[in-house]
Amino acid sequence: MEKEKFQIEFPINSSKGVLYNCMSTPSGLAEWFCDDVNIKKDVHTFLWDGSEEVARLVSKKKDEFVKFKWIEDEENGDSNFFELRIKVDEMTGERAVIITDFAEEDEVEDAKELWIAQLENLRRVIGG
Repeated sequence: MEKEKFQIEFPINSSKGVLYNCMSTPSGLAEWFCDDVNIKKDVHTFLWDGSEEVARLVSKKKDEFVKFKWIEDEENGDSNFFELRIKVDEMTGERAVIITDFAEEDEVEDAKELWIAQLENLRRVIGG
């Protein structure tokens, strides 16, 4: 079943370096996104309350974005991914995190709410 792409823009007052560190390192991700993460080469195993999800890091650019693809989607031939991107407004210098993700049509709102909760954790962790 085709999943629907969605985006969330979430303002966070923090430096690009700090944000990127929180998105791209095991310790950073474990602060806000999951309970723990294990990395072998480009494969990240995210752990939450005894369950785990495995994703491949497909691309990244320092201080700009990280993009992951769930292994399950990869094996099914789906082109879905999730991306965490740092946006800086040229005029105001304000920063935001832009999440791009995919969900079943009837689960998009729940997925957005989950991301917003995660991003609020991130904001709390970095004091932004």
